[in-house]
Amino acid sequence: SVANKLISDGVKYVVGHFNSGVSIPASTNYEEGGVLQISPASTNPTFTERKMWNVFRTCGRDDQQGAVAGEYILKNLKDKKIAIVHDKTPYGKGLADETQKAINKGGVKEVVYEGITPGEKDYSALVSKLKAANVDVLYYGGLHPEAGLLVRQMRDQGLKTVLFSGDGITDKEFWTVAGPGAQGTLMTFGPDPRKSPAAKEIVEKFKAKGIDPEGYVLYSYAAVQIIKQAAEAAKSLDPKKVADYMHSGATFQTVLGPLSFDKKGDLTKLDYVVYVWKDGGYSEL
Repeated sequence: SVANKLISDGVKYVVGHFNSGVSIPASTNYEEGGVLQISPASTNPTFTERKMWNVFRTCGRDDQQGAVAGEYILKNLKDKKIAIVHDKTPYGKGLADETQKAINKGGVKEVVYEGITPGEKDYSALVSKLKAANVDVLYYGGLHPEAGLLVRQMRDQGLKTVLFSGDGITDKEFWTVAGPGAQGTLMTFGPDPRKSPAAKEIVEKFKAKGIDPEGYVLYSYAAVQIIKQAAEAAKSLDPKKVADYMHSGATFQTVLGPLSFDKKGDLTKLDYVVYVWKDGGYSEL
């Protein structure tokens, strides 16, 4: 309904949406309405695998992210008991399944595989199952509210299980929900864009307004920069002409550094790295 309202309001460019479960169906409406869409955060591979002219993303994909998480587990946690849990969404399940695929290929089999319902407040039944299986590491595909609750409820039952998740928990609200028991939580995300030399000036402007441009703030800013540069180069505000230029392999100068797209609308290069949460924030390992 949001997508339809934007189309009826005459919007031609959308930076969004956040979650793959929203971006994927909305993109079909945008395609029919002649709207170019750049998601800063939707990582499910399906988003760009449907041969649509209008979809792009400034983030990576779950098959890339899951491979990095899987590689880390195989290298550092291979002897631990692993559980895989997801929130049943295209993003959460997609990421969890890609990670599962990577560890299974490396010879590690999870001891628990479960889906939870987002929005619930009591995950004690799942936590009891994790406790009974002596789970050392819980890989979770989903967003920060449920991830924080899982950590808090694991600690309440005396579990020292380490949470490992993806870019859905980059929000500092994760720590607020989880509490100090989140210390040591692992997470995959792109290299911290706030540390990019290309972002220095913009980061300072955000901070001067009391805003820490964490998570996907700068990915969204980069999307706006790309639209501007592509429209200027195409000498047109027609979304299809702008999309053609974006698909041409041209390089755009952004707060994330130089970016270019392939024919699907994926970035030609994006590296995921592993972070650890400590004292309310996260830093690259």
